[in-house]
Amino acid sequence: MRKIILFILFMASISSASCQDNAGIENTIITGAEQTHEYLPLLKDKKVGMVINRSSIIGKTSLVDSMLSHGIDVGVILSPEHGYGGTGDAGEYIYDKEDVETGITIVSLYHKKRKPAAEDLNGLDMVVFDLQDVGVRFYTYISTLHYVMESCAENNIPLLVLDRPNPNGHYVDGPVLEPAYRSFLGMHRIPVVYGLTIGELACMINNEGWLKDGIRCNLRVVPCRNYTHHSFYELPVNPSPNLRSMKAVYLYPTLGLFTGTVMSMGRGTEFPFLVVGHPEFADRVFSYIPVSGTGAKNPKYNGQVCYGIDLRRYSLDSLRNMKRIDISLIQYVYSQMNKCVSFFNNSFNAHAGNGKLKEQLVQGLTPEEIRESWEPELTKYKIIRKKYLLYPDFDE
Repeated sequence: MRKIILFILFMASISSASCQDNAGIENTIITGAEQTHEYLPLLKDKKVGMVINRSSIIGKTSLVDSMLSHGIDVGVILSPEHGYGGTGDAGEYIYDKEDVETGITIVSLYHKKRKPAAEDLNGLDMVVFDLQDVGVRFYTYISTLHYVMESCAENNIPLLVLDRPNPNGHYVDGPVLEPAYRSFLGMHRIPVVYGLTIGELACMINNEGWLKDGIRCNLRVVPCRNYTHHSFYELPVNPSPNLRSMKAVYLYPTLGLFTGTVMSMGRGTEFPFLVVGHPEFADRVFSYIPVSGTGAKNPKYNGQVCYGIDLRRYSLDSLRNMKRIDISLIQYVYSQMNKCVSFFNNSFNAHAGNGKLKEQLVQGLTPEEIRESWEPELTKYKIIRKKYLLYPDFDE
């Protein structure tokens, strides 16, 4: 009975979409997951593992419910940071459990292990990967992608990536990761903003030999339709609990770097990643108070008044068109904190992907000088990037 209900709901969502204006449909971005005709035949009579979370949807239907409605045998769900439900705090350990609605085992890839073990994939014929990325190196879904690819390669299991647009896919910026700073916050020699969809990045990881011992995964990507790297794409679901708006998504490459400092980025408020502040911030025109809540059980400066900068006043278009990490903002905040010795914490270099950016900020280099230091490695990266584009680029 449950499968019948799920099928009815799924077909209703497809029928609703088909009633839209035909001209609009021609220009509408269609994700890989929505193109069921492309991949359901590949899954028929197979036992499938799924790397998914709440962003893995077709219309308003979860991908797992869609799969079940089509009679696909889903053997296991593998969940990234924030968990299958997408409500866990940043960095919070997520435990294995059973999905209440489907009875399917959910194996966490954000606990003591980040890579699926052989027993997690036992009996599977294929793994399907469908997560909404935001195109920033320290957003850990791409590290999960790496480890899933590696485990699939080691266990001879094909991987199917259902591609989704990258909302920050319209530019490339930031320092390229130096190998000495490799961590779960950055595993590949790519810049902070790398300008690829998760499907394009999977192809790069595979073909550049970045998996362990240079092994290659049996990889297939279902590309989006009607997408280019010029495209504006509004995320239908929050990809994680503290990225709740497109403004926050566009600010994330800059504000995410503040994770490696004493500053609060508004976790524990209604506007995370839209503000930056601290109880001792010198400019006291704007203030807010972080409190415990979903996605921020114990936010920085819980219950304390934080003073800082309200970035909500910037228009969506201005943030999208900035197309760069805002070094000036980081420098200004640093200066307002009186260049305190404890401004940076141990994770700043891991987020930046090198030890130079911190030194450059302390030394007072101009944004232009800092950006110039990125250019040699960015130029090399852009040449490699061109090989893996599945869509028209932003400079075409």
